[in-house]
Amino acid sequence: MSGLNRSFTFLRSAVRSQIVQKANITAKPAKHVVSVGEQAFVMGVMFVTILGPSGWILANLENYKKRD
Repeated sequence: MSGLNRSFTFLRSAVRSQIVQKANITAKPAKHVVSVGEQAFVMGVMFVTILGPSGWILANLENYKKRD
């Protein structure tokens, strides 16, 4: 039983050392207000950047299937 007790003590000490303290996070209002136009521009750029290449591949899928 003492061996079992020692193993539980070892496990408790291992778990105790993994506890991380909570960070102090404060929320503040934005320093610069982002306009609707800026938001639309960024969303458009992200749309083209992410979906553009995958759309190109899907549109040309038959070309990729051909063996030269």
